[in-house]
Amino acid sequence: MDVVWLQLFNGISVSSILLLIALGLAVTFGQMNVINMAHGELIMVGAYATYLTQRLFQMYLPASWFDQYFLLSILASFVAAFLIGLLLEKVLIRFLYGRPLDSLLATWGVGLVLQQLARTLFGAPNVGVKSPSWLEGGLTVTSGLSLPYKRLFILGLVAVCLLAMFLYIYRTAAGRRMRAVMQNRDMAACLGISTRRVDSMTFAIGSGLAGVAGCALTLIGPIGPTIGTYYIVDAFMVVVLGGVGKLVGTVFGALGIGLTNSLFEYWTDASLGKVLVFLCIVAFLQWKPKGFVAMRTRSLD
Repeated sequence: MDVVWLQLFNGISVSSILLLIALGLAVTFGQMNVINMAHGELIMVGAYATYLTQRLFQMYLPASWFDQYFLLSILASFVAAFLIGLLLEKVLIRFLYGRPLDSLLATWGVGLVLQQLARTLFGAPNVGVKSPSWLEGGLTVTSGLSLPYKRLFILGLVAVCLLAMFLYIYRTAAGRRMRAVMQNRDMAACLGISTRRVDSMTFAIGSGLAGVAGCALTLIGPIGPTIGTYYIVDAFMVVVLGGVGKLVGTVFGALGIGLTNSLFEYWTDASLGKVLVFLCIVAFLQWKPKGFVAMRTRSLD
């Protein structure tokens, strides 16, 4: 029985990581229809921001303060990725709206530039980020079941990010403008909403969430210039499976992929399990092409 609960927890844990990675992508892809292939590199930016925060604490602050660095690194990761995303939108992305193939190629090139910049600044080998002492160990449920504190912290971080996005989108004036642009861009512009400003802020927030995801990934293993490339395909699968531009659909998509992946890997192995997950996604999209939750729109197609 403990094995079943452990596999269930592993599935939810994988789902939470996928959700955090795909959360920002769901917002930008849903509103602006921009295929951002540099999303993985924004994850890398957040991971290296965490690494730099750790180094600053180690070099300039007393050792007794070290355990507090990770909480500050979450904010630092968000701000670093937010600013780079804002710059990227204003310099490049805003000229590529309505040109998905061009945006795919352009952001892929940006991703390569960011990877090379990371290699130049930090070196090609992976670097490790030391977890604070309060995240070491695990919660013992039974003699055969222990839940790592790191995974539980990531679950809590994902819940906080999801709640923050829900409150921003559905409880603020800026969120209402975002939903208006997503539903009908031309009508929103006619009503006086600055769609360019909304696009800039939306892309920057999505980039900031990718940075937070990079911060969370430092708890799982070492980081390097290519850390984001391991997750970008899964992130797009979550967005497409859940339904483009829908927060609830993204949650369903992440849970579906994470749980089925954990289940298939337990029954078979990692490689065959991934193949079976792909086949299930293809079959599901044949049945529901718009994903779990289709976005309601007032546009006339």
